[in-house]
Amino acid sequence: MVGRELTDTTSAPRLEMQGVSKRFGATIALADVGIKVSPGRVHSLVGENGAGKSTLMKVLSGAVKADAGRMWLDGKPFSPGNPLDARRQGVAMIYQELSLAPHLTVEENVMLGMEPAAAGFIRRGQERRRVVEAISHFDHPEIRPDVKVSKLSVAARQLVEIARALAIGCRVLVLDEPTSSLTRRDVKRLFELIEHLKKEGMAIVYISHFLEEVQQVADEVTVLRDGNVVGTRLQSEMTTDDMIGLMVGRKVEDLYPRSARIPGEVVLDFAGLAGMKRPVSAGLQLRRGEVLGIAGLMGAGRTELLRALFGLDPVRRGTIRMGVYSGAATPARRWIQGMGMLSEDRKEEGLALSLAITDNVTLSRLRGFGPMGMVLPRRQEERTRHWIDKLDIRCRSPKQKVLDLSGGNQQKVAFARMLQHDVDVLLLDEPTRGIDVAAKAGVYKLIDELACGSVEAGRNPRAIMMVSSYLPELMGVCDRIAVMCRGRLGPAHPVNEVDEHRLMLEATGQEMNA
Repeated sequence: MVGRELTDTTSAPRLEMQGVSKRFGATIALADVGIKVSPGRVHSLVGENGAGKSTLMKVLSGAVKADAGRMWLDGKPFSPGNPLDARRQGVAMIYQELSLAPHLTVEENVMLGMEPAAAGFIRRGQERRRVVEAISHFDHPEIRPDVKVSKLSVAARQLVEIARALAIGCRVLVLDEPTSSLTRRDVKRLFELIEHLKKEGMAIVYISHFLEEVQQVADEVTVLRDGNVVGTRLQSEMTTDDMIGLMVGRKVEDLYPRSARIPGEVVLDFAGLAGMKRPVSAGLQLRRGEVLGIAGLMGAGRTELLRALFGLDPVRRGTIRMGVYSGAATPARRWIQGMGMLSEDRKEEGLALSLAITDNVTLSRLRGFGPMGMVLPRRQEERTRHWIDKLDIRCRSPKQKVLDLSGGNQQKVAFARMLQHDVDVLLLDEPTRGIDVAAKAGVYKLIDELACGSVEAGRNPRAIMMVSSYLPELMGVCDRIAVMCRGRLGPAHPVNEVDEHRLMLEATGQEMNA
């Protein structure tokens, strides 16, 4: 039992869902689920991927029809026929993948499908006033009615989505992973906006894998597991460990496993490295058997550093030495030399989602799957099964499409491809982005095993360079951490000699106090 069971915070909740159930074939997505959200409160939904959060919200937004259950909005029965119907009744959902038309203006996007009209003509003056009033909530002067959405940043586009909700008189706002692509500053602004909307009496449902954010922004928390509600508590009575324990059904004693690691010889050495724009100057040595973290703010040049090392971006100057190989190289040469890279955008760059697991794991290295250069599918599948077992990839078979896997299992497939190449150096760019806490724990365990050499018997430990925007992750996983600020990479510090405050000072370019 974690804390006390939540009782009604008001006699008249803004939103109430009771007994909601949904089945897709043999899969039970929701089983008798219920939540209540009061005006001026933030109710957070947390759970692993596949726990039922998205299905529940799709039922609320009218995108999915429940098999059973009832909903009420301000005490009146609520049963939307589709998302537009739900919006018109005051329920708006902001998805992680924004649904804006980039070629249209802010005004056109905000009022799309909801334009005020008379006698078949759109009332432009009334439309403009509603849009101006909606965007006045934001401290973003670049968001103007006549600006095309394509000209705006990701954070500003998200606010345009929220403006759509405000312009129609939204009473319930659902935010699905709203901070996944935002900078630290924009996250702070979003939380300030949420506080403002709470004061205006809006009911907010907040979905996030970042449990520290949930603790910061939520008033109540409902945890889902396997389509069931396993706990609803006041946020003030739940710790992060409590939430994780409910999500995975067991107590998570150590989210960041750390086996004995013994740094060995230098396998990657670069100095004075500069790209066309980023990095400006970077130099480090990476040793076998260690995890070296790269911290820094978004735009500092962390991703560009990995891309330059791997050969995806041109190198303007500097030296790169990897084992016996020296100088810049193409990605194909880097694979041969023993370097692999995991992109932060696995859907666009890291995986072929429409292909099977077998193809994703083996296509970039087809040697050894048959005589005389032939490729025998049976041998491909055997090798893929080897990695499925080693990395605990949850799937039906090697033939299953990667698109059908959860985010955490997709990430393990990307790891499997690098291990199939037998690489010594792994460059990991945001390896846990977009996956749930339990899946993150699995990735952390894999990184630890790769660094200490326990994934395969007789295999030397790997050297790992890891970029992450989440400082607790770097502190928990890495042996050393270097900070990139405005394209310049600072020295690497042993993890036991730094804290998050110091790393943030370096990332923002501030001098350390004596």
